[in-house]
Amino acid sequence: MRVVADRPPTGQRPLLIMLPGADMRAEDFRTHGFFDAVRAAGRPVDMIAVETGMECYLDGVTVPQLHALVPPRPVWLIGISLGGMGALLYARAHPERVAGVVVLAPFIGTRGLVAQVERAGGLRHWRSPPDEAMTDERRLLAWLGAGALPDIHLGYGTEDRFAAAHRLLAEILPPERVLTAPGGHDWPTWSRLWQDILATSAFGALA
Repeated sequence: MRVVADRPPTGQRPLLIMLPGADMRAEDFRTHGFFDAVRAAGRPVDMIAVETGMECYLDGVTVPQLHALVPPRPVWLIGISLGGMGALLYARAHPERVAGVVVLAPFIGTRGLVAQVERAGGLRHWRSPPDEAMTDERRLLAWLGAGALPDIHLGYGTEDRFAAAHRLLAEILPPERVLTAPGGHDWPTWSRLWQDILATSAFGALA
């Protein structure tokens, strides 16, 4: 895992941990203005971006590796695409360490699995078939559908090629925690959504 800090963490302020998607770098959060947007919004926080390779997800080591970095106080996790799945998986495994989660265009399952959930009538009604292996994706979807979730905020582009999955997640979240913007699965859309999320009540305790 590679860690890129906005500034040297103080250890005293709330911590935001940003997780990029597949084929993205931790530095992309700086390049695309995520750190600057938080500063401009006047949020008194520490920020780091944590780069995990695709192999970490395939090997199931993302959560334990991330846990080694998380301080013994609640943090906010911000994940994009595959990083969104990482953020949600961590929140599922260690809810006591998570103050909230922001996911932008999160990957929550393959197209086939998403279609299966759609046919079942959504996450609240879907059950993993007993003859299917319980992968991280299936565990995540079962957790999302069971309720009792942490403070999750969702943003996605209306033309995102994975929007069907995002709509399934949106259905189980309070409407005020879901934002959309014109655009696809790309940084301009995510940057716009990040600005919009910072302008909402998300991170209210950090104001």
